[in-house]
Amino acid sequence: MIREIVHYDAPVLRAKGKEIGAITPAVKSLIQDLFDTMRHARGIGLAAQQIGEALQVAVIDVTGITERPSKMWLKGKPVDPEAYMPLILINPVLKLTKNKITGHEGCLSFPALTLDIPRAQRVGVRMRTLDNETFEFEAGGLLGRAVQHEVDHLHGRLFIDHISAEERRAIREDLEYIKRGEPIPEHSPKNES
Repeated sequence: MIREIVHYDAPVLRAKGKEIGAITPAVKSLIQDLFDTMRHARGIGLAAQQIGEALQVAVIDVTGITERPSKMWLKGKPVDPEAYMPLILINPVLKLTKNKITGHEGCLSFPALTLDIPRAQRVGVRMRTLDNETFEFEAGGLLGRAVQHEVDHLHGRLFIDHISAEERRAIREDLEYIKRGEPIPEHSPKNES
């Protein structure tokens, strides 16, 4: 079922998600709603908080995105990320590398707002699967960025938390439009290059 995506300033976006216990029919239904909603919005990732549920589950699918390649490693060996898509991140734990890379990022809870965000160049992920097994991998490129973005959501952090106070002041007006549910005007400073 396609659910409404909550926008910036909704309290649930700042809520740390509760860990998923048993994989119940309700959890499976929530995961299907996440996929349906993400695909309908043409996103590559969506966290439970973004549809109003403060739980430790998010979905990602970077299939077919060639202009921003994804990288994935299992036990240190490179693999094709598309062979593991879509991903369901249940109770994920990350280990970030110290090297950072800045890249373009958007968020379905911040319509039309894109920012350059520094993220770890490579990230280790440990998570549960729907079969209640532990799955570990490393990710880089677009997949690495998406994993970090979605896991931030699961802990009540937003991509705007990664920018400077000066950059935050520069988008203040855009954030007000998003809070009111209005489109960001074309003449916005962030749209000028």
